[in-house]
Amino acid sequence: MKGKERNAAQKAALYGMLIALAFIFSYVEAIIPMPLPVPGVKIGLANLVNVVGLYTVGLAGTAAVGLVRIVLVGFTFGNTFSMVYGLSGGILSMAVMAGAKRCKWFGTTGISILGGVFHNVGQLLAASYVTGTFGVFSYFPVLLAAGVAAGGVIGLLGGMVVERIKGYALTESRSR
Repeated sequence: MKGKERNAAQKAALYGMLIALAFIFSYVEAIIPMPLPVPGVKIGLANLVNVVGLYTVGLAGTAAVGLVRIVLVGFTFGNTFSMVYGLSGGILSMAVMAGAKRCKWFGTTGISILGGVFHNVGQLLAASYVTGTFGVFSYFPVLLAAGVAAGGVIGLLGGMVVERIKGYALTESRSR
């Protein structure tokens, strides 16, 4: 294989692996019961792939992986509404995390916390639109706490993974 073809094959294999990993994390999360009366509270395991992806394959690759994962998970474990909520949360979360990373104000933990919180905000905005009421924002305090807690744990893990794979990643960590 020539250099360009090998690089394209490596990228395709890496993105396929990231999608599969995020999909598996989403499945594991779907089978873990959350004993909270508030809908939408999750651990955010798939966000680990997003955090690591931002530091390894960059924004475009991570956004593509996230989009494919949300659609696959929606068709496999959810429905149209779960895809709408996932996409609205995912898009807002990714935009905020990418902006925070670009500004260099936060490390992986802070970026992940922002991602968790804004994912919940995006889902609440979608739910508000779908239901036609802002009453869904009464869940925000619990979702805020959950987003901060889960985002913190995922960010710590993501930071460890990024440090371990720094020399092997495609783009972002090599340019540091």
